[in-house]
Amino acid sequence: MPLSIQNNSLSALNHRHLSSSKSTNSELLETLQAGKLDSNDKQLLTAETQTAGRGQHTRSWQSPPGNVYLSLYHPINTPISGLLSLMIGLELAKMPIIQALNTQLKAQNKTPIGVKWANDLGFYPLHKQDLGFDLNDNSLIAFNKLAGILIEPVWIASKLKGVVIGVGLNVAATPKLTEQTLEGMSYQAISLQDIHKSINKDAKDNPLEPLPSLSIIYEQISQALLDAVDCFKAISAAKSHVQPSSTQYAMAQFNREFTPQDALKGLRVRITQNLNHNEHVIEGRACGIDTNGCLQLQQDNGNISALFTGRIDVINET
Repeated sequence: MPLSIQNNSLSALNHRHLSSSKSTNSELLETLQAGKLDSNDKQLLTAETQTAGRGQHTRSWQSPPGNVYLSLYHPINTPISGLLSLMIGLELAKMPIIQALNTQLKAQNKTPIGVKWANDLGFYPLHKQDLGFDLNDNSLIAFNKLAGILIEPVWIASKLKGVVIGVGLNVAATPKLTEQTLEGMSYQAISLQDIHKSINKDAKDNPLEPLPSLSIIYEQISQALLDAVDCFKAISAAKSHVQPSSTQYAMAQFNREFTPQDALKGLRVRITQNLNHNEHVIEGRACGIDTNGCLQLQQDNGNISALFTGRIDVINET
C-alpha cells in the first residue's frame, strides 16, 4: 500500500510502503543488488514494522508499530566518509517537527534534541526538567535516543553505485530496552510522543499541536536525506578538484550549523575503542568534529585526538 508523498521535490522517488519488512535497509540492498530496482534512480522504502531491524555494528533495532522505518537509496559514486552521517543528522535535526519541539524545549529550559556523533539523534538529560533514565552506573549519563542512522554502500559488479540510508525514528512507540537489547550501551529509547507529552505537561495554557502524521514525517525525513547527500556531494567535489578555499568555506558553513546541534559538545566523555582486538579507553572533553567527520576529543593534557569510531559514555560531573 503506497503512501502518498505530496511534496513535489520528492516526486522523483520510487516509493514502496510495506506493512512489515525484515529490515528496510536489507530489503532495499537485496533488491538493488539482484537487479530488481534501477540503481540509477532514487528508491524509497518504508515499513510499519520490522522483524529483524538492524542498527550500527550488527546491533538489533527494535521496531514496534507506530514509528518510522525508512530507507532511501541514492545513486552516488563519491567515496563515503563519516561526514555524511553527521550531515544527515544535522538535516534531520532541522526537520520542521524537530525544530518545533526544540523551540518549546528551550523555552522550558529543557535540553533540546541534537545530533550525537556519529549517527544518533536525541539528547543527554542535563537539566532537572529533562526526561531521564536511571543507569546501573550512576557515574554516567544515559543518552535519550530518538533516532538512529545506518548508512550502507551499494556495490554492483565491484563498482560503487550508491548508498542506502536507513533512519529509524521513534514516533509513537518507545522501545523498552533490556540489558540484552542495550548491548552494553549507556542509552535508553525515547519517542517524539514522550517529548511532546513532557512539553505539554509544563505548557499550561498553551499546549502544542498534535504530532504530524507518519506520512508527513516520511516527507520531512526524505527531504532531509536528499539535502544531506547534496551537501556531502558538493563538499566531496570541492575536495576532489583540490579547491581548498571552496572546501574550507563549505565546511565552515556546515560547522556553524552543526555546532549548536552537537549533543556532545563540551561534555566529558569516555571513548572505548577496539584496536587490534584490544580494548582502548580514552577520556576527555568533546570539542566538535574535524573536516573528515571525526570526533575531536581534548584530553586533560591539552592534546586533541581525532576519533573515527568508538563507543561513547558521557561522564556525570554533578
